[in-house]
Amino acid sequence: MLTKDDYLSGQVLLIDKPLNWTSFQAVNKLRWEIKRAFKLKKIKVGHAGTLDPLATGLLVICTGKMTKQIETFQAQTKEYTGTFTLGSSTPSFDLETEIDATFPTAHITEELIHETTKGFIGDIEQFPPVFSAVKKDGKRLYEFARAGEQVEIKPRTVNISAFEITKIEGLQADFRVVCSKGTYIRSLANDFGKALQSGAHLSALRRTKIGDFKVDDATSIEKFIENLKN
Repeated sequence: MLTKDDYLSGQVLLIDKPLNWTSFQAVNKLRWEIKRAFKLKKIKVGHAGTLDPLATGLLVICTGKMTKQIETFQAQTKEYTGTFTLGSSTPSFDLETEIDATFPTAHITEELIHETTKGFIGDIEQFPPVFSAVKKDGKRLYEFARAGEQVEIKPRTVNISAFEITKIEGLQADFRVVCSKGTYIRSLANDFGKALQSGAHLSALRRTKIGDFKVDDATSIEKFIENLKN
């Protein structure tokens, strides 16, 4: 059972973030619950790598003095699983926005899908989604996007060390990706669709690893709160 001093001196908490929660909401909830449980006026709590609201999975949350390690954890390799939906695209590259274009898919075979993954292994150039928290001129890209403003986005180099399609069912392609910090799986979905000479968007995403941390070892927010009270 962890004590007040344990949290203040520093803990690494592995949380399985639920769907439709922002990473910020998860951090705020845990901070509030820890403060309430131990009658603390303040405690540092932060996360090592944002997950979109529509993604689930591993959120590494640090408390107290362990928040100094956040940048170290953020720099580590990530693993994701999820689903690409082929044949259609959205402005956000995922389900945050509505489908805005559909494309022919009759030419797409399982062989082509598997073969296309090979073009994304190693260092690749990737454009962050316009609906993202990347900053330009002091504003988040999604602020420009929601205002309907055009903005020039520069590509960044990311590394993908593993990319495999684990299941294909109709236009749904399940995947596993191991990648570097800064990789947008939504952008990978969009680029993958273009490489198939069709379209694609991300329809499900789960982060399964950050470095040596695994989602299998994570706990739900509800379970964490329950353990705090006992």
